[in-house]
Amino acid sequence: MNVQMEESWHRRLAPEFEKPYFEALTTFIRQEYTSGPCYPPGRLIFHAFEATPFDKVKVVILGQDPYHEPGQAHGLCFSVPDGIALPPSLKNIYAEIQSELGVTPPSSGDLNRWAAQGVLLLNATLTVRRGQAASHQGRGWETLTDAAIQSLAREREHIVFMLWGSYAGKKAAFIDPQKHLVLTSAHPSPLSAYRGFFGNHHFQLCNDYLAAHGKEPIKW
Repeated sequence: MNVQMEESWHRRLAPEFEKPYFEALTTFIRQEYTSGPCYPPGRLIFHAFEATPFDKVKVVILGQDPYHEPGQAHGLCFSVPDGIALPPSLKNIYAEIQSELGVTPPSSGDLNRWAAQGVLLLNATLTVRRGQAASHQGRGWETLTDAAIQSLAREREHIVFMLWGSYAGKKAAFIDPQKHLVLTSAHPSPLSAYRGFFGNHHFQLCNDYLAAHGKEPIKW
């Protein structure tokens, strides 16, 4: 399969592109994008990998699937393009950062500034049909993104994995806590943020860990 992806990631994930599940996934996604609106735009499906090359990753934040309304999804989990209203989960993320670090949140929800500093903003499922959350789950994306996480966990050291909610938390099973910092809590969604996301101190813990291992903290 001829997949256009940032080179350092392509080298690690190329074996996945030759597997039957990925061929079936590619066929399904092409049909979906042809039959009606899907997000993100095709050129941005692999944007998380493009924005944060393999060797630059310091932090992984895992989302479930892209925003499913027009203009929101652009290939980074929890992020929206500049000028788009902040989604509720991102508002809660900003509120926690302000509480922990005293940082006044920006008006923009574009998190490319985090990605450029080494924060891999990866959704487990990389595409979605308009207006239908989780519509592309279980089609193969999770196998690919699990392979990406496993590759980081195996080849790298001292990465901070922020796993929010029960879905993301399951990924801790293949991350060695002796090599990496694994942070789990409730999801920042308004449905669950008050059950453990607020007050989790993940952003401060992340920066403390990075500094302790000689890495530049993230400017959240």
